[in-house]
Amino acid sequence: MKIVIIDYGAGNIANVYHALKRAGSEGIVSSDPLVIADADALILPGVGAMGDAMSRLTESGLSESIRDSVEKGTKLAGICLGMQALYDYSTEGGHVEGLGFLPGHIEEIPAAPGRKVPHMGWNELVFARDHWISRGLPAHPYVYFVHSYYKVPADTEDVIATADYGVPIPAIVGKGNVIGLQFHPEKSGAIGALLLRNILEWFKL
Repeated sequence: MKIVIIDYGAGNIANVYHALKRAGSEGIVSSDPLVIADADALILPGVGAMGDAMSRLTESGLSESIRDSVEKGTKLAGICLGMQALYDYSTEGGHVEGLGFLPGHIEEIPAAPGRKVPHMGWNELVFARDHWISRGLPAHPYVYFVHSYYKVPADTEDVIATADYGVPIPAIVGKGNVIGLQFHPEKSGAIGALLLRNILEWFKL
């Protein structure tokens, strides 16, 4: 199957590409809207600021291509900033419109005594319900986060798993043919590799 890793200048492309290859599938890295339109499945990675990311996606025509693909049923997985872009908007740098696949918005993690922002490090995933992405995971899976913004609220139907950082951090989200990971599976060792393999199996369904 043709899996396209969307390259829109938001970094982390090589790490995701190699992690996908280790998980058993080789993706195509592309910034061409026509290649994306022809994909069987899409991965939207990213690090950095939401405003810059959405500007690049919009100006290049990629946002329109991604929306068209998802509307026709193509499966999409967003990673880190790519997950945040799945939502209606972000408050990072003002009001930044997202892709709008999932309801809700992105806010800065509130600073508090003992809670540093950005959130960097390993945290346990706590699943709100049974879900295909948790298949094969151990009882207490830990994954690696690097981010300053998070999806709110954390108790909506799209939130599959959270991590406790003094506030609940939506860590895995999804609805229909869209899934998102706030953490970095490519930096999360064996757990991250297993989650990517589960996503690849979902892509094939």
